Amino acid sequence: MARILLIKLHLYFSAFFSAAIVLVALSGGLYLIGIKGSVDQQLVGTVDMGEALLADPSHARVAAALSAAGVTDFEFDYVNVKGTQLVTRPTSRPFYSLTIDDDQVTVRYSTPTLQKRMIELHMGHGPSAYKTYQQFFAAGMLFVMLSGLWLGLSSDRLRRTTLITAGSGLLLFTVLVLS
Repeated sequence: MARILLIKLHLYFSAFFSAAIVLVALSGGLYLIGIKGSVDQQLVGTVDMGEALLADPSHARVAAALSAAGVTDFEFDYVNVKGTQLVTRPTSRPFYSLTIDDDQVTVRYSTPTLQKRMIELHMGHGPSAYKTYQQFFAAGMLFVMLSGLWLGLSSDRLRRTTLITAGSGLLLFTVLVLS
């Protein structure tokens, strides 16, 4: 591959994925300093189908439980099951949680704050199409990092600086991971 083509691809990929890079850096950074966001929950109601729902927490069964609770116009991609709690996904937008206690199901409507929505996207809890985008984003960022490293190492003028910065980054990363 010609160097000029690699430089252009490196530029295009990094520019194309810049919004995702900002989302990941901002949401992760805020999370690490303690700003994690929150979820406002409102009780919708209860329904009697807990044992059946726990035995078969399928999309259709959860939709039926929501309908029995009066929720008729809500779309979700899939259901996450954690013990006796079922959560409609994606959770990067308003969602429902269903808590099962014996045969009683408590349905709550949940609205995440902006920071919580960003964290959910960061963790891969977004819509199915966004998850596919994240897979391309991961491959694109790997390409950007490796092509940038290769471009720096293949340039006589940039080789020393690239080696020093990449080596320093690798050393610090290794020390922090092993400590």
